Amino acid sequence: MTVRLAVACVLFSIFVGPASAADACDALTARIIRATGASLAGRAGSGAVFRAADAERMSLACRTPRRMVFGSLSREPERRFFILVGQAAETLTGAKAEAVETLALTLHQESLLTGAPRRGRAGRADLRCETGPRDDGLAGSLTVCLVTAAKPISKILRRRSGLFAGRRAG
Repeated sequence: MTVRLAVACVLFSIFVGPASAADACDALTARIIRATGASLAGRAGSGAVFRAADAERMSLACRTPRRMVFGSLSREPERRFFILVGQAAETLTGAKAEAVETLALTLHQESLLTGAPRRGRAGRADLRCETGPRDDGLAGSLTVCLVTAAKPISKILRRRSGLFAGRRAG
């Protein structure tokens, strides 16, 4: 009887797994729409593309690691672009929207100055922003920011750095 139950569980996960992943992506897409005010432009597989007044490109990839890409045709987008990044990051990762917005602005300015992509972390969000012409799938976008969930800092690294488990660096 236990072998039958195990086989039934495996078959159930095979057939229901993709549907539940799609349902989870649909739910996340709906939360992003509510948080940002963007509208859904399209949904295919494990991703979604949005229309937003403050970004020419806004897309979500639901596969692990979940990430969102924001693109602007402007080399120096208006503040609303960075607010949108913060709002979406809060929904995606749980990081504070204001902290992500501030980090995105800072990384963008550093990228303008250095001409190189810049990375940073705000709470549970990892962020990468870059400026300049591109020759990939985001060609035409002069400002691009990518948000992913930050990996937790391991306890071993904290101990080796002299930090207690509950303390943060800085």
